[in-house]
Amino acid sequence: MKLDVLTAEVPWYADGLKCTGSPGFVWISDDEVERLAQFMKLTAQETRSRYCRKVGRRWSLNERRTPEGNYDCVFLTSIPDAPAAKKELSPGEAIPHKRRGCSIYPVRPLQCRTWPFWHSNLEDQEMWERAGSKCPGLNRGKRTFTRQQIETLRDATDWPENPPGSK
Repeated sequence: MKLDVLTAEVPWYADGLKCTGSPGFVWISDDEVERLAQFMKLTAQETRSRYCRKVGRRWSLNERRTPEGNYDCVFLTSIPDAPAAKKELSPGEAIPHKRRGCSIYPVRPLQCRTWPFWHSNLEDQEMWERAGSKCPGLNRGKRTFTRQQIETLRDATDWPENPPGSK
């Protein structure tokens, strides 16, 4: 007698993944507009007027064109590296670069909170690598997200109380 044994399929990302951020449309819900408005000390109407645009029936955060011709979220800002910014450079020493960060990080939309752990990017390693070719933080840095954190973010439909990417 042969017994069929069911085994749990282990996803290709089971050992974790490294990541930081991404460009593109940033969809924002009415609840998220309210959170953003409160954070910015504006009304929801002022927030939409200043920082959002209507795309079909949905809202997206505005973008601005960079000197390189790309489009970035209006809240993506350059942040000088703190230690290097204060120090004087020696002859021949490299000029400190700026890193980029979100100026509304505590209230960023769910889309930003869950990037890059979207179903489409996690489909297989090739899709992950393709997303990484467009995202300067993907597969870089010291932070590794565990399988549980990846799947929590992948499956999020609303803001979690203590999201895995918030620390």
